[in-house]
Amino acid sequence: MLKTINPDAFLETEDGRVWTPERNAEAWQRAYSALESVLKDGEVSRVVVVCGLQGAGKSTWIDVRPNDEGVIYFDAALPAAKHRKPLIDIARRYGATIEAVWIRVPLNLALERNKRREPDKIVPEESILSVAARFEEPSTDEGFLRVIVVN
Repeated sequence: MLKTINPDAFLETEDGRVWTPERNAEAWQRAYSALESVLKDGEVSRVVVVCGLQGAGKSTWIDVRPNDEGVIYFDAALPAAKHRKPLIDIARRYGATIEAVWIRVPLNLALERNKRREPDKIVPEESILSVAARFEEPSTDEGFLRVIVVN
């Protein structure tokens, strides 16, 4: 069973990750469709949205979680409530619980980790700075059952 949905995975090609605005929009649509698919099939009853700066360690945090057949992790920066709302709406439509995990790290650490990524996976620094400037702490007021902050 699928453990994680990450829109970046839909940007992968045989030559590595390729980003364009059009490919990015398509990647997000494919990620939403993948979430709907696992929820519709009844494979998943709990969605965990893992958000935070690029380079915060979201994917690493997910990788060390034990496999739980009823859980899917959605791995993306998702800086504002408006970016998380479509995921909450999809989960609710299928009766799944939805939780948030915010991987909170200092900006300088996220920037340093980003520099150590494989070349095709490095996020432009201005993108990380933009996410940091716009980041809104996730809250139960958005519709999450609970919010966990990981420092």
